[in-house]
Amino acid sequence: MERKNSFGSSWADQWDYGSDPAPRAGGKKQGGVGGGVEKTKAAAATGLKKVKEGTAHGFQWIKGKVQKKKQGATAAGDDVAAGY
Repeated sequence: MERKNSFGSSWADQWDYGSDPAPRAGGKKQGGVGGGVEKTKAAAATGLKKVKEGTAHGFQWIKGKVQKKKQGATAAGDDVAAGY
């Protein structure tokens, strides 16, 4: 069995008659590409803030329900214990 190495011609190299484009020079990206990343970060931060606020509100709602239930059970338990 013959092992294929990565130095051989690929399918694209065999059928591509043009030369490869030159890589871009390093440094700042041109165009609006950098702005897209910033917009994504801002949207993610806003979404995270909304999730945190909603979660906190949900926990407060559950806490209130549990406290009301405990208060109601305590009052009802006193009546039952007194009649027992």
